[in-house]
Amino acid sequence: MKRLIILILLISMFAYAYGQQIEKSDLPFKLEELTAPKFPYAVEKAGGVCVIPLGVMEKHGPHLPLGTDLFEAREIAFTAAKKEYAVVFPPYYFSQIFEAKHQPGTIAYSSELIWKILEETCSELARNGLKKIILLNGHGGNTSFLQFFCQSQLMKNNGYIVVLFQPDELSEFAEEIKSLKKARIDGHAGEEETSMMSFIRPDLVDMDVSKNESGLDQERLKQLKYGYTGIWWYACFPNHFAGDFVQANKRLGELLIERDAVQLADLIKFLKSDDTIEKLQEEFFKRASNPSGR
Repeated sequence: MKRLIILILLISMFAYAYGQQIEKSDLPFKLEELTAPKFPYAVEKAGGVCVIPLGVMEKHGPHLPLGTDLFEAREIAFTAAKKEYAVVFPPYYFSQIFEAKHQPGTIAYSSELIWKILEETCSELARNGLKKIILLNGHGGNTSFLQFFCQSQLMKNNGYIVVLFQPDELSEFAEEIKSLKKARIDGHAGEEETSMMSFIRPDLVDMDVSKNESGLDQERLKQLKYGYTGIWWYACFPNHFAGDFVQANKRLGELLIERDAVQLADLIKFLKSDDTIEKLQEEFFKRASNPSGR
């Protein structure tokens, strides 16, 4: 009997020591790099916060890779997670991109599928303890979709929260960024994205072909007033490229990444220490289940 008790104590001590060793070790913030035993400690260290950097597969002018948005969003998430620990989801490219189906390399999933994948991804993260989910959007074509997805979280109580990261251009880096920018028109695959990719992966930037296509607004729907149509982007920028001046300025790219990463780290820190959103959701669903108050 004594031997059994001693054995149990030794096993418990070993398990505790192993747990302490895992807890004190440097935990990867990339979800795909965590082992199963380390995962619970990562959830605890992250305060239940997970960042999903969303990109897409689409043309970025003639000079940038198809996965530009994914590279940029993930670099911001990685930089932020080094400042304030959070778990970062693996490459996510299930986005709204019907407007680029005429260009080679575009992967355009159906509306039903991109909704379902994001919904089930959030649900599975929450099941694993990551119940504070930040959507970090790297793709302009996702804006309306992701805002509606957040609004739709009030349809039912899922037991987790979803926050769409919204960076502010007015930051400590604003003046230097402004001093470095040269473009008058700067959008998709323009000066900012070219600079970010030249900082993240310069080997994937082909500046020799950057002037092979026009990034100017073709103004083919100038006559349309007081209305919105889904074909607007194609009407303006059929080359899937928007910019009048393209340069690869690594310093500008670094500043743009750092600006967003600092703000994302602040958001992560807030969600780790504050449960206001959860409490408000609980209050809302309680009242919604009995709006008459009777």
